[in-house]
Amino acid sequence: MARERGLRVCVVESLTSGRFASTVGAVEGAGDWFAGGVVAYRPDIKERVLGVTPGTDPVSAVCAEQLADGGRRLFDADLCVSTTGVGGPDAEGGHEAGTVYLGWASNDGIGHRMLALTGDPRQVLDEAVEIAARLLAFHAESLHPVGPRRGDAQKP
Repeated sequence: MARERGLRVCVVESLTSGRFASTVGAVEGAGDWFAGGVVAYRPDIKERVLGVTPGTDPVSAVCAEQLADGGRRLFDADLCVSTTGVGGPDAEGGHEAGTVYLGWASNDGIGHRMLALTGDPRQVLDEAVEIAARLLAFHAESLHPVGPRRGDAQKP
């Protein structure tokens, strides 16, 4: 769908350790539309590279949205989806295991989806990646590319 629409998409992961990017990148022809991904666990990296506001709860809607928006700007993409949360098996920072936030950012807006997943850490991560991929497809379906991008070769 992204190739058909001429979109550039990217992902940012805090929870899924590159699994989401690996899933997206495994699609045939991904090199035509998948700009790449960032895996960022440390708050200072999220802040410096992706523009997350210092002190933001890493397991929150605000963080998920800021990760997605920062990724979209970093990759000059039409759409970015992010993952953040607690995979488990234990609660973390006052958040129950399985608490997951997916963020998205496009030129049409920014938003999030909160998930309360169950299972062991592997099951939580698998389901988070699956839902994030569906969210990416859902938002890509309604988008159109913005136009020329930074770094595109100028054609004579």
